[in-house]
Amino acid sequence: MPSINHISTNIVHGVLYIVPTPIGNFSDITQRALIILKDVDLIAVENIYHTHILLKNFNINNHLILINQKNENKQTDKIIKKLKLGKKIALVSNAGTPVINDPGFILIKSCHKNKIRVIPLPGACAAITALSASGISSNRFCYEGFLPTKKIARCNLLRSLRKEIRTIIFYETPHRILKSVTDIIKEIGTERNLVLVKEISKYWEYIFSGTSYELLSWLQQDINHCKGEMVLIIEGFQNLSNNVLTQEVYDTLYLIQKEISLKKAVTLTSKIYKIKKNILYNYAINHFK
Repeated sequence: MPSINHISTNIVHGVLYIVPTPIGNFSDITQRALIILKDVDLIAVENIYHTHILLKNFNINNHLILINQKNENKQTDKIIKKLKLGKKIALVSNAGTPVINDPGFILIKSCHKNKIRVIPLPGACAAITALSASGISSNRFCYEGFLPTKKIARCNLLRSLRKEIRTIIFYETPHRILKSVTDIIKEIGTERNLVLVKEISKYWEYIFSGTSYELLSWLQQDINHCKGEMVLIIEGFQNLSNNVLTQEVYDTLYLIQKEISLKKAVTLTSKIYKIKKNILYNYAINHFK
């Protein structure tokens, strides 16, 4: 039987390789990825200039073809023809694993339709890397990509995820992070646990862990906190125990929030009954009108 190393570096003709690239530190690229990028006949890239910088760093010279959201349908036909002729082609995005919020889905789907072999390489992925360091349960999770740009659509999506029990992963942008966290507080609550992972594998890498309210406060402290590439992770909804939330607790919280703000009512009730604020708040936003 061939060794694992022999299998991992074998170059096959008439195949599309899905090649992850570094999300920060160039050293994160795998040896196998470098071999593929050097030996394939063509590299399909999201951005020619961006990929050229990467290849130059490793002294790799190869032919590049642009494939992005605007031209993917047209370029897919060209690439499929080359693959049918026995060419070996690598697909890369600007950073991380291709197709995760990047072009390539149409091409890969077409490869399967045309019985062309697709070989995925393991490697960098911002969502999974961030999740592994989040301290939030990773046994079950869902990936939602980027939150919608429009406020109404963003709030509607967040509202639909309010009772999602799996850990939720988003990508976010610097210009929208404050708005998104504000909407998370509105639709999911102030006490839901969040983790913001910024600039993974780069010099300014930083991980913030806290409640949604604490994250918003931290972001507002310094404009630099809102900069960089971000992964936002939200703890899943916790099912409430009838043993914790008794009728007495429910009635107390209900009456108090009639007189003062919900946030203050939750804080006061949690002190009276020694119940975690996030449990009370999640209950309130899902039951009180």
